[in-house]
Amino acid sequence: MADLLPFLPKLESATAISSPQGHSETEISSQALPQFPKIAVLDSPNTQSDGAALPGQGDKGPLDCRLRRGLIRVCVVWLLLRGLPRSGDPFSLAAMPKTAPDAGAPDLLLTGVHQPDDMTPCDILLSGGRVAAIAPAGSHASVPAGTRRVDFDGRFVIPGLWDEHVHMNQWALTLGRVDLSGAASAREAAAVVGAHVVGAHVGGVRDGGAVSGGRTLVGVGFRDAVWADAPSLELLDGATGGVPVALISHDLHCVWLNSAGAARYGVHPGPDGLLREEPAFALTRELGRLPDADVDALVRSAGAAAAARGIVGIVDLEMVWNRDPWLRRIADGFDSFRVEAGVYPQDLDRAVEEGMRTCQQVPGGAGLLSVGPLKVLIDGSLNTRTAYCVDPYPHGGRGLLTVSESELLELLVRARDTRFVPAVHAIGDGANEVALNAFAAAGVKGRIEHAQFVRRQDFARFGQLGLTASVQPTHALDDRDAADANWEGRTDRAFPLRSLLDAGATLALGSDAPVAPLEPWTTMSAATTRARGDGREPWHPEQALTRREALAASARGRSRIRVGDPADVVVVEGDPLTVDDAAFAAMPVAATLVAGRFSFGG
Repeated sequence: MADLLPFLPKLESATAISSPQGHSETEISSQALPQFPKIAVLDSPNTQSDGAALPGQGDKGPLDCRLRRGLIRVCVVWLLLRGLPRSGDPFSLAAMPKTAPDAGAPDLLLTGVHQPDDMTPCDILLSGGRVAAIAPAGSHASVPAGTRRVDFDGRFVIPGLWDEHVHMNQWALTLGRVDLSGAASAREAAAVVGAHVVGAHVGGVRDGGAVSGGRTLVGVGFRDAVWADAPSLELLDGATGGVPVALISHDLHCVWLNSAGAARYGVHPGPDGLLREEPAFALTRELGRLPDADVDALVRSAGAAAAARGIVGIVDLEMVWNRDPWLRRIADGFDSFRVEAGVYPQDLDRAVEEGMRTCQQVPGGAGLLSVGPLKVLIDGSLNTRTAYCVDPYPHGGRGLLTVSESELLELLVRARDTRFVPAVHAIGDGANEVALNAFAAAGVKGRIEHAQFVRRQDFARFGQLGLTASVQPTHALDDRDAADANWEGRTDRAFPLRSLLDAGATLALGSDAPVAPLEPWTTMSAATTRARGDGREPWHPEQALTRREALAASARGRSRIRVGDPADVVVVEGDPLTVDDAAFAAMPVAATLVAGRFSFGG
């Protein structure tokens, strides 16, 4: 049961915005956040007191030391079962649960920090990869020998942030591809790509953008659902000539090719030049087949950037056999965050044969890598009008149901019997109905990824079935126009965060990077404001979350640090529950720690 807890967080009460490039464009006034001096680091390899000790550690009595240690352990277990200590409780240095990989980090004392919405400063001891103790600032008299002290001088600490839905290779590869997110029409997108082709012939382009060395020019991020004109093979050919070009839509469900690109990859799009759904996925995977060293370098850079924003873990749902690339990266030194690597149905037999199951630590993963959920896609997306809906789209058709309800039920039963947590991609209200029916019939808990459009009568079923809604709040702002056009008059139940939470669903926030940037603060800002500082009114603000709810939904159910938690901690410059909206969306991060080790700052 314990190894399923990361997938079944219970929210304390559940809350994000993003620019297409993943950076806030809002300036923060000097009054928006408190001004702090630089972090003071005090290393104390041999710290001992003059006989004074932390409560529970000193005061030697007549009991035999071994008996005393046993009693301490019993007391700690009793306290954890009874309820975790409050932030003001005294230190206890009784051993916390450890895993071999996490136990390697040296003890660390974070001094002078605040918990959210709490102006009482405290000190936090991290030991053996866990939060070992929390006490009022300055109340400690000694700490274990070798403990490193870091004074954060009034900054705020929160639990480490997770992105619950990432395609890590695709996100990393966007760093070297042509950005089409700003193109307002097919003609404009073709012109942007044409300019890159000309530039490539004149001066060459970086690897990953493609053309130099005969590589395909790859673009990302176009949104044809809101274009007045339509993509076509003829339009893209006219702008690019004989240079192979492949443009991936922002939702990954569509690829726009020119004739040279189609010929290179042996595919046959229609006059519109588009591949959709599985043919698009297959080509996207092919476009990502760069040398391992090149992809790993991009992932390393993207991982460092994520750690700098407070990310301590991701659920990676890249559409490949994902375990071995991560083992290679970790062996090569990657240590920015934890990874739960998803498995797809085509690889389930292999995973089962190798004894894998969701939440299992992967040997050789340095305590950072574990097995993720079984990812099943059953419909398409809103942008391509392939999300499976109860009512038809304005242009006709109800979208695509790519896995029937009976087929899905069979997969969920298999997942249940092989100890995989199923994560079912369902965007349209018809697809969500099918997914809920299958979960009910299989008698298994799991996740519904996206849940973008849900029938009113289906909200309560999320709670009744004990399901997690893995949602991406930034999509609500990116796709509001497409939703209004295609789900006209029904968008009060689109991207329905509040309705899902109130119905008893567990919320887990993510980005679906590269569909939206891997940026947790813009994600939480979109969830709490339903707006993005572009002058537009909030979109269905009745579906917003509170800050505390958003923080909990981004930190696996917690909005404050507790004794016994993994030592995955983020230190930020302001109180995330009280700063203004602009400051929250662009929250400066001072440090990120994974298992008590600095992955950023420090």
